[in-house]
Amino acid sequence: MLRERIVTAIIAFSALLVVLFILPPIAAELAIAAVIIAGAWEWSAFLGKPSGLIRIVYVSLIAACMAALGLLWPEGVLPLLQTALLWWLLALVWTFVFPTRIPLVGRWLCGILVLVPLYAALVLLYRVSPTLLLFALIIVWSADIGAYFFGKRFGRHKLAPAISPGKTWEGVLGGLLLVAALIVGRSFWVDSNLLVLLPFCLGVAAVSIIGDLTVSMFKRTAGLKDSGALFPGHGGVLDRIDSVAAAAPVFALGMRWVGLA
Repeated sequence: MLRERIVTAIIAFSALLVVLFILPPIAAELAIAAVIIAGAWEWSAFLGKPSGLIRIVYVSLIAACMAALGLLWPEGVLPLLQTALLWWLLALVWTFVFPTRIPLVGRWLCGILVLVPLYAALVLLYRVSPTLLLFALIIVWSADIGAYFFGKRFGRHKLAPAISPGKTWEGVLGGLLLVAALIVGRSFWVDSNLLVLLPFCLGVAAVSIIGDLTVSMFKRTAGLKDSGALFPGHGGVLDRIDSVAAAAPVFALGMRWVGLA
């Protein structure tokens, strides 16, 4: 299983580098949109027992929201990112009271709150700099990798057993430690204000955990272990972007506050 996960990760990372640094900008942004649309298709499986038509309608709704954002760019980006920040704070509270019943209308709405701000954040960061977008993604992946291996080795205390039984507080600590090591290591060849960057990136990593847990709540409600099977050893698209969905808007909003986005 671990070997399969590593091979899949290497292939996916190579594809990402092609998208970010080789494809022309319009093609790269279309690729980002395609990932979000794929995520919308998987999210539509959370809508009770939806028919194929309902799933198509939901994907079309997400696509329409993305198109509307394009018409409102850039004025509509900041309010959307601020809304996403409020949503993820609410989602954090939600994780403490789960399991709770999630009404159907909530499943429709929450998918929009997860996917559309994610699209906005990814495109915004890409337009500022593909390298900045890659940096944001690496923060999330480092937190995930550190949590996986540290949790496997030292995990004893469950983080949210009703949502994701495999996650532990020791894993969270391992993820944050790896992110801290990444940021400190980066400072040796990239001029950085560690007093600002380190706590900011640790905060982004912490928020990424909320994204993971939130999507897991909807999977549990729908009776699904994984959102899909596109990535061997990893699951579906949502399984790969759930953490990014929370972290990217927060990262983009922070960069906007300091004038980089």
